[in-house]
Amino acid sequence: MPPTCLLDALAAVPDPRDDKGRSFPFAPILALLVVGILLGRRSPGAIIQLADDYGGDFALLLGFPRRRLPTASTLSKLLPRVDVRALEAVLRKWIAARLPPDDVLVVNMDGKCARGSADRAAQLPGVHLLAAFAPRFQAVLAQLRVDTKTNEYKAALELLNILPPRPGGYIITGDAMFTQADVCQAVRDRGDDYVLVVKDNQHALAVDIDAGLAFAAQAATFSPRRAGAAEGTGARSTVRANDREGARAR
Repeated sequence: MPPTCLLDALAAVPDPRDDKGRSFPFAPILALLVVGILLGRRSPGAIIQLADDYGGDFALLLGFPRRRLPTASTLSKLLPRVDVRALEAVLRKWIAARLPPDDVLVVNMDGKCARGSADRAAQLPGVHLLAAFAPRFQAVLAQLRVDTKTNEYKAALELLNILPPRPGGYIITGDAMFTQADVCQAVRDRGDDYVLVVKDNQHALAVDIDAGLAFAAQAATFSPRRAGAAEGTGARSTVRANDREGARAR
């Protein structure tokens, strides 16, 4: 049975600190970071400011034993040591457990560069993330970093592997980057469906789709009953003509 409380779920993330460096419990620290980010706080100092904004009881509600939060310096030192994959896995499972199980869920697969992650002075590119986002619930169901040596198309195959399956399934949407045979096959292997955008940069595929749609439109106007009636009329006319020819021969 998955935990219904996010604080309980965060307890499954391993604590990177040794026993001597645990002045504050780890799960409440993670909860503090989650709440701070959801409130638009983008730095450890801004997150710690929540104690002044909401009072000492705010720390108790998050699970801290006393009415005080760790310092911004403590958060800055701890953040690089957090197991990001373990944290994302916990959040992914917690969100998936709260989604309605039987409804088909539309998921947008798209990549973005994290704001403020690029360092132009050091000539370092920004952090490129590929995410599976459910707009109906405003939730990221899965996310991974796109390596600088690959692209979103290759990362999509890995993202589909970590996206939690669900009874109702998904409709995966994406732009022209993902109109690749192996991506489409990976979606079908999961038992899901896809709706992908095809642009003019894939001319042959666009022509094939147009031809298929045109054939389907033409086939929709075909009536088997009318065709059968026409064939029957032709057959009867042939028989009558043959009968008349036979009579003349006799």
